[in-house]
Amino acid sequence: MARAAWAALGAAALLALPGLPAQASGQAKAQQAQVGQGAQPWPSRPVRIIVPYAPGGFTDQMARLLQPGLQQRLGQPVVVDNKPGANSITGVAELARAAPDGHTLGVVIAAYAVNTTLYPKLPYDPAKDLRGVSLLGISPLVAGVAKQVPFQSAAQLIEHARAHPGKLSYGSSGKGASAHLTTELLKWRTKVDMVHVPYRGAAPALADLIGGHIDLLLDAPTNLIEHGGPQGRVQLIGVAGAERLPAIPDVPTFAEQGIAGVEGSTWAALIAPAAVPDAVVQQLAQATAQILQEPAVQATLQRMGTFPKGLPPAQTDAFIAEETAKWAGVIQQAGITLD
Repeated sequence: MARAAWAALGAAALLALPGLPAQASGQAKAQQAQVGQGAQPWPSRPVRIIVPYAPGGFTDQMARLLQPGLQQRLGQPVVVDNKPGANSITGVAELARAAPDGHTLGVVIAAYAVNTTLYPKLPYDPAKDLRGVSLLGISPLVAGVAKQVPFQSAAQLIEHARAHPGKLSYGSSGKGASAHLTTELLKWRTKVDMVHVPYRGAAPALADLIGGHIDLLLDAPTNLIEHGGPQGRVQLIGVAGAERLPAIPDVPTFAEQGIAGVEGSTWAALIAPAAVPDAVVQQLAQATAQILQEPAVQATLQRMGTFPKGLPPAQTDAFIAEETAKWAGVIQQAGITLD
């Protein structure tokens, strides 16, 4: 999806968010006093959310969905600060260096877990320097194929790939991206051979899929749903998740098509420096869970093909650890390096 379209969706999402009851500000002040017993109340100044990507993408969208609700609940301005670079490492490193006072947070996606394996010399230690606050949502990847291909389902794709080893090509937004790793997982589970064509971002990969230059692309639903359907320029043939997406209910999961063990997603999590006090982290997690239950937020997430979660801190850390281990295995199995 073009950056302008992403920005428009973000603006629409923010305009659609409902206001909170009048007592919200009073609740925020009471919570400030409780957190701040014996110390300066929190939050005592604006809260910054670092987004380690450019404006307009999935990570940015998720942060901006939280922004107005957090402002109302915390009683302080909440600012989204985009710090793109190095597959999210630049922004996450800045977050890890930030004062652990609860005034600097970050929103990360699946690359955060993958980078631990792909980049053995990160400028931070995810397990020691950072902690989860809340898993915001999970967006299962969707498989799209060019209109010209001679198959109309994921099952038929696998049959065709087995009959023509090394002939089908698949794109991704870059080496080590969720699309790349999930397709490698698909290849591993089904024992098929397809050629990887990495791109610098999802947009050029999608353009080549539409143009028939590659055969397959697994990507975030927001990038593919717009171009799918009977009148679209892409055939949507499968969902790499445990259940179908409400936005595209006619597209079955891989498991429904007899392809087991192939689940891959992009997801978003709110994280913080590791030494942020537990009371602050718990308050942030509770506020986030409330925001994710708002009807307007849920409607926006459904359009994005994202399931809202709102997991508490301990479960968020466990989820990230599981994702890190899962994709480390895929990376090692596929022999993926960045050299």
